[in-house]
Amino acid sequence: MYKSVVLGSLSLLSLLSAAYGAEHTVKIQHRYLHFPVSHSVDRVRMTLRPEKGEAIPLNIRLTDGTPDYWVFKDVENLKGKKITIEMPDHLKDADLFRQADTIPDQSLIYHEANRPQFHFTTRRGWINDPNGLIWHDGEYHLFYQHNPYERDWENMHWGHAVSTDLIHWQELPTALHPDALGTMFSGTAVIDHDNDSGFGKKSKPAMVAAYTIAAPGRQMQGIAYSLDNGRTFTKYEGNPVIDSKEKWESGDTRDPKVFKYGDHWVMVLNERDGHSFYTSANLRDWEYKSHVTGFWECPDLFELPVDGNPQNKLWVMYGASGTYMLGNFDGETFTPVSGKHRYTAGTGYAAQTFNNIPDSDGRRIQISWSRIGHPGMNFNGMMLLPTELTLRTTKDGPRLASKPVKEVEQLCHSLGRWENLTQEQANEIIRRYNGSDRLRIRLSIELSHATDASLSLGRQRLIDYDMNGNTLNGWFYSPQDPTSMTLDADLYIDRTSAEVFVEDGLFSYSLGRDLNAGTEFSLNGNRLRVPTLEIFAIDSIWD
Repeated sequence: MYKSVVLGSLSLLSLLSAAYGAEHTVKIQHRYLHFPVSHSVDRVRMTLRPEKGEAIPLNIRLTDGTPDYWVFKDVENLKGKKITIEMPDHLKDADLFRQADTIPDQSLIYHEANRPQFHFTTRRGWINDPNGLIWHDGEYHLFYQHNPYERDWENMHWGHAVSTDLIHWQELPTALHPDALGTMFSGTAVIDHDNDSGFGKKSKPAMVAAYTIAAPGRQMQGIAYSLDNGRTFTKYEGNPVIDSKEKWESGDTRDPKVFKYGDHWVMVLNERDGHSFYTSANLRDWEYKSHVTGFWECPDLFELPVDGNPQNKLWVMYGASGTYMLGNFDGETFTPVSGKHRYTAGTGYAAQTFNNIPDSDGRRIQISWSRIGHPGMNFNGMMLLPTELTLRTTKDGPRLASKPVKEVEQLCHSLGRWENLTQEQANEIIRRYNGSDRLRIRLSIELSHATDASLSLGRQRLIDYDMNGNTLNGWFYSPQDPTSMTLDADLYIDRTSAEVFVEDGLFSYSLGRDLNAGTEFSLNGNRLRVPTLEIFAIDSIWD
């Protein structure tokens, strides 16, 4: 049984005790609604109903006891308006909600003990796949899968953050929230410069988001548009625009990636056993064209020049796991010529690239979700560093390379550079930085009397290279010079993670830090040499 109560600037209990079941005209007077959450209780279904606009369903571990932590809903756009909350009857007498112009423990946010210091994390709650990555009017937009109401996966919204430099992010109110059709799964965003959709004007083009609507046993595709640089979205009244369960006899049809090709729009959509291709003239009406098997979730498709040569280009198609194919694309069909290959491994998943990067920039920039938790924190998940993707000629043919974008350099300050070190000399230097919670180490390791070497942080091996077995931290790795005895690596170490880029980005991986392993650096092997070593301090992006 559900009942409705009206929330204003007072606590829910005071309103209920005054006149439960009666009408109230108390208005929202502060920016945030606060919700007490406990992981010892089951989730309950609730609905927030503004006077006007879309109802907002919540699935939340709401507690009338002692909360594990508080979460919040930004209601800045509802100031001066009434809001009705529908909630389970058994919680009707609890003092559950409060309003304020600040977030609980706001002064501690970004400074918590296990908060990553140069990777994006959300203030509260769960994040996973990056969505709708797009540049527009001087801002990079990072939308992402988000549960604002607890640190576990559930209740998927599109979170939203913006940046002018890909490094320092400002978190904004959620962009898309669940509705009567379902929750908001992953997708993409485009700028409709020619107003093909009719949602905007050529003088003020709409930002159009394509996303998956996740309903019980069924996944469909919807679109929404924004006329204020992604701050608010209006969902298309004709949703869903694609409902292909009958075609594929599967509920797995999700994660649309949309881009303009010539005079029409292309959607790459994960369906059942691979990626499907749909086309549209107006972003509303979509026609199925073709299908490629062998990928799972979160497709991306883009063209890159080989070695920067605009006369020699290939299309790159990948799925969530980081494997990719190279091939040709004619606007309707992808034809593989090489693959599958792997350019990255570890905790990264569901990486996406930015749409609408200016031609004057020309980079293909990617961000990946990292499946890393942060012990004791009220948030979960993070984004890896943004990287630039390129195609480079290798001994095996053209291959994808990934390196941190140049903007990361602004965070790095050299603490020293050394050459021609023995193993003992290198250890003496790097141990000066034991206990550092953010550090960049760029080095070459030369093997001589053995075929393995490692760089450890306490008992955890951040680099574990077996040249005989051709493995790097357990993943297959074959250097460009197969007889080389030297490994070149660039490590970015944050409070809870490490990212490692090898051989100028031809292979990379990420891992979560074992926070119980110790904080002493150690270069291990048999009479190693270190031709070059450079160590950098890394600024916090939250200062």
